[in-house]
Amino acid sequence: QVQLVESGGGLVQAGGSLRLSCAASGSIFSFHAMGWYRQAPGKQRELVATITSGGRTNIADSVKGRFTISRDNAKNTVYLQMNSLKPEDTDVYYCYAHHVLGPEYWGQGTQVTVSS
Repeated sequence: QVQLVESGGGLVQAGGSLRLSCAASGSIFSFHAMGWYRQAPGKQRELVATITSGGRTNIADSVKGRFTISRDNAKNTVYLQMNSLKPEDTDVYYCYAHHVLGPEYWGQGTQVTVSS
């Protein structure tokens, strides 16, 4: 069973930075793509950023220029560096992984709160 363990969320003031980590059980080369989504109460989960096994990234327009996604293959970990955070970035952030055999997996979510 694949497990995705997230860490790095918390409370930060507007303009600050946080780095989220998502550690996958097993090699991340088993995943076609990994990334981050976020969801506020009562709203649909939305894409923040993804990175493929080949290193291609896709960043949502709302965070482009502020957030960066990267991966450390040796540690089986994907990171989301979030800079210049805004109150509207407050959400629960979920790690996502799409296995090469088809299944999709989600982490348990980590809360990010940005105070104004």
